[in-house]
Amino acid sequence: MANINPSHPTKQLLAGYCGIILGAFGVHKFILGYAPQGFIMLVISVVGGSFSYGVAFLIMLLVGLIEGMIYLNKSPEEFVNTYFVNKQGWF
Repeated sequence: MANINPSHPTKQLLAGYCGIILGAFGVHKFILGYAPQGFIMLVISVVGGSFSYGVAFLIMLLVGLIEGMIYLNKSPEEFVNTYFVNKQGWF
């Protein structure tokens, strides 16, 4: 069992809500400390969205929405084990 820091449940809620609301820009990835993955989502949304008439933006929005719902549906222990101990970057 992982040690749960008092900030982990806060990060879980914040990352979940930001994934649902601002998921296309990768804000939830930056909150969890996954800067490379967040930057990838941001670039795909902005650059890819401008070249594909917004299709890439919509895809990243869907990915963020799904990840936000996954974050909010995990128990705090499972969330810490998955995203802080095992460092799972995607889904």
